[in-house]
Parts: sequence; structure tokens; C-alpha cells
Amino acid sequence: MRILLDTCEFLWLVSGDDKLPSIVAAAVRDPQHEVFLSAVSFWEISLKHSLGKLPLPQPPAQREKHLIAPLALDETAVAQLSELPGLHRDPFDRMLICQAKAHGLTLASSDSLIRQYSVALL
Repeated sequence: MRILLDTCEFLWLVSGDDKLPSIVAAAVRDPQHEVFLSAVSFWEISLKHSLGKLPLPQPPAQREKHLIAPLALDETAVAQLSELPGLHRDPFDRMLICQAKAHGLTLASSDSLIRQYSVALL
């Protein structure tokens, strides 16, 4: 399985937070799965951290330490935006949905609004 982590799931993973669903933790640990973090999530984390809205014990660069591959934002994913219903207003989450759909990824998210979209979910 190819998994795209939602921003919250990534933050819970790297911080060891109990909020991380056990199914996500197990999937990330499985060496047969490819796990990705979108540049969109890194942008969101960096932006909120720099604005003081996301206090972190250390800088937000933790992806490589957890063997998580980067996922760039590309035109194929952005083109999906025009077909996406307006169920969720968060632009970061909307782009993650588009990336998952465009690249055939399973999105790991606990966000109830994201779960309303027709996207493969963990």
C-alpha cells in the first residue's frame, strides 16, 4: 500500500502522541508499505510553526528520520481541485485529497471532513 499521511497523523507519529490511530501506526511500521508526506503538509507545519500557532519541541524537519518519502505538489494533483466538492474549506487538506486521488495513494486521516470525500482512506 502507498500511504499519504495527513498533517495531523504525521505530527502525532513524530511526537509519539496517543492520538495516532493504531491502524495508521501499524501501517507506517509495515516495511511493505510506502509512506509519504506531502510538501503541502510540510508547508502547513512550517507556516503554522513560524506564526507561533503550532508549538513544536523541535524544528518540523522529521520526515527523513521516520523513513517517510517526500511527495511534491504537481499539476496533476492541482488539476483535481476543480472536480473536488466544497465539503472541506481547508486548502491544505483539499490539496492532500487531490494528491491522494491523482497518485492512487491511500490517505491516512482522522479528519471527519476529509472522510466525506471519495478518496481511498486508511
